[in-house]
Amino acid sequence: MDQPAYDVFSTRCPSRRTLEVVTGRWGTLTLAALRDGSHRFGELRRRVDGVSEKMLSQTLKALEADGLVARTDHGSVPPRVDYALTEQGRVVADAVVGLIDAVYEVQPALPEAVER
Repeated sequence: MDQPAYDVFSTRCPSRRTLEVVTGRWGTLTLAALRDGSHRFGELRRRVDGVSEKMLSQTLKALEADGLVARTDHGSVPPRVDYALTEQGRVVADAVVGLIDAVYEVQPALPEAVER
């Protein structure tokens, strides 16, 4: 019997690492924010409310390493760097936004959290 090419349930599968980055709080929000087009670092930081500079930087580096985000350094003074989804990143971001839309849809029927 053939083994599937990827098995996220296996600790050895590279898709698990990508899934961890994508489904982490900042990965999900960063991908969703980039879905509407490229953004500079500061724009992303303002869009993804609550993310620290350090966490956004780490998240962008991980998403770039996984081939989901492309970083473009314009080599200008002052420095200008833009971040955008790759083709693969767009596929994943579309799925992430679908999940966000599903949460929005069911949210009114969910009990209010007393404290988290």
